Amino acid sequence: MSNRAGKRVRAWVAALFAAVLPMLAALLVSAPPAAAASLTEVTSFGNNPSGLRMHLYVPDSVQQRPAVLVAVHYCTGSGPAFYSGTEFASLADRYGFIVIYPSATRSGQCFDVSSPQALRRDGGSDPVGIRSMVDYVQRTYATDPDRVFVTGASSGAMMTNVLLGDYPDVFAAGAAFMGVPFGCFATTDGSGWNSACANGTVSHTPQEWGDMVRAAYPGYTGARPRMQLWHGTTDTTLRYPNFGEEIKQWTNVLGVSQTPAYTDQPQANWTRTRYGAAGERAPVEAISVQGTGHSLPTSGMAARVITFFGLDQAGDGDGDGDGDDDDPPTGEPGACRVTATTNAWNTGLTVSLTVTNTGTAPVNGWSLTFALPAGQSIASGWNAVYGGSGGTVTAANASWNAAIPPGGSVSIGYQATHTGNAGAPASFALNGAACTTA
Repeated sequence: MSNRAGKRVRAWVAALFAAVLPMLAALLVSAPPAAAASLTEVTSFGNNPSGLRMHLYVPDSVQQRPAVLVAVHYCTGSGPAFYSGTEFASLADRYGFIVIYPSATRSGQCFDVSSPQALRRDGGSDPVGIRSMVDYVQRTYATDPDRVFVTGASSGAMMTNVLLGDYPDVFAAGAAFMGVPFGCFATTDGSGWNSACANGTVSHTPQEWGDMVRAAYPGYTGARPRMQLWHGTTDTTLRYPNFGEEIKQWTNVLGVSQTPAYTDQPQANWTRTRYGAAGERAPVEAISVQGTGHSLPTSGMAARVITFFGLDQAGDGDGDGDGDDDDPPTGEPGACRVTATTNAWNTGLTVSLTVTNTGTAPVNGWSLTFALPAGQSIASGWNAVYGGSGGTVTAANASWNAAIPPGGSVSIGYQATHTGNAGAPASFALNGAACTTA
């Protein structure tokens, strides 16, 4: 190629770049930003006998082994409406958990909390579909199976109660806004509405309410989910007496006293009571909202739910910031070890328990739940307040040993009768999270 031809080529290339570069710059300036997280529908997620719809929100910055929150809407609502009308998605953006939004498809868009199928484990109807949604997310996103939670309003609050009864091995805790106890809305005529329950005229003893929950999964002896309850005092749709009945039910299920361990007013018009422990993740927490009707949750309440669940713990997969996800989140009650020593005789025994905080933050207020071996019944105990004498038992802190520092321990114990099996409990849960045993 001659010098003259080479010069012409170089000039042509330079001219081409001079023409193209401004267009490229314009394209770059006008190009849309990368797509942000959005609500998406999942159409095939598993067994779904009642044809529920599933919407999913996965934040851009999701934790390793993320937690899962199921957020269940009110009657006439939908998953997308609950996504838009509550703060759970923005809190997921902040803390890196995944949110499932189920949608009811029956008339009135209410969830089935009434039929015999709904009120037993794997019985069919809506709870089975929601369980399938959780299973799908766990398979797809490698989530933490010990951090699955559920919250809901009105019909969704009633479903929250139902899911904790049907699937105590799936959910670690629930938060119900304006709900009714498990089994309160039960009907046998095919109707989805129970006027007596809605009007607050259905009342049972704590034991009777607790037995309804236990009957949903006969033979289950593992840890039970913690429960947070919210209700407005002037609710005329699901009336306020249901709030007290829920407290009776879940304190019985979790084996804690109905006398509050802690009472305060975190903000105007709120009265908060905690049962079984005084800390932020007590077995049962109940918030009564003075002068409020059937309109919860309002602004700021979702954040209290996230605190109760422990989802506001910052960090990598496990919340401890150390780059792995082998440990429970920092400060999460349940980072614990329990050592049991048994001394037995003909028909009696004593069991001494040492509960050690193996986490890196103090536990302030605790409740230890365990299942007694068959045939055992507690006669007395020391250094703790015991709820329940047989089956699932809860030992809550005394006034002098509520705090367990990192690496620290408390020693408690009980005396029981037995009919041949004089062993110690096989497993323990501290504030709803499983402990190791030694």
